[in-house]
Amino acid sequence: MRFEGKHAVLTGGASGIGAETLRKLQEQGARVTVLDRADCPDADQGIVVDMGELGAINRAIQEIHAPVDMLFNIAGVPPRGDNGALVLAVNLFGLRHLTHALMPRMSDAAPIVNMASMAGAAWPQNIEQIKALLAMDNGTDPNQALAALEIDATRAYNLTKEAVIVWTIQQTALGLPRGMRMNAVCPAAVSTGILDDFKTAFGPQVSAAIERAGRPSTPDEVADLALFLASDESRWIKGGEYKIDGGIGSFRVAASMGLIDL
Repeated sequence: MRFEGKHAVLTGGASGIGAETLRKLQEQGARVTVLDRADCPDADQGIVVDMGELGAINRAIQEIHAPVDMLFNIAGVPPRGDNGALVLAVNLFGLRHLTHALMPRMSDAAPIVNMASMAGAAWPQNIEQIKALLAMDNGTDPNQALAALEIDATRAYNLTKEAVIVWTIQQTALGLPRGMRMNAVCPAAVSTGILDDFKTAFGPQVSAAIERAGRPSTPDEVADLALFLASDESRWIKGGEYKIDGGIGSFRVAASMGLIDL
């Protein structure tokens, strides 16, 4: 099997994309440790942890059995009301802290897959704000970070996904000496329990994009891409951002460039 004998660490494995990734990894022979704020009885090892709290992450790491052969950073929170600080804490600071802390316990050539989003696609236009966020220590008070950046929860979500993409690019050269590689998955709307949160936060454009594509993507489809990026078949793919959006991004580019009718 594809991942026979491999040990994967997966955040957010109790639901949605993470749960599908867990199922597929186990079907293909992997032993999976899941970190999630909810209990995950299907995991080979389940650790309940708040991914926005660095102390909790540190305690969880002590329970993870080495070596770790692959890491899937899938846990994330959507924008809801005024939860911008939580978005920063979970979607970037916690993700980055876990990854750096686990690296010494990871096998050489271990793949790391980060769950970004099509919400981060505008990162080239926002690079200075992204660099300001990435310059902050993981232990930065997320409320202070939110105030310093002068952003709300919706912008915090987009910014963290932009930052995950840029951080993935940034880390690629650093992983080369050990053959480690990192890639980012960028889904658009996905049919999970938090889809309505995105419709509320981003307005009619979400439903319009889904209608244009015909449907949202499924957790199963996104998990397939994540597993490919962790497999030997993708061993020469490093530092990339990979869209899985049913063509939504291409529709927008084509429309902006007057290509729709060509």
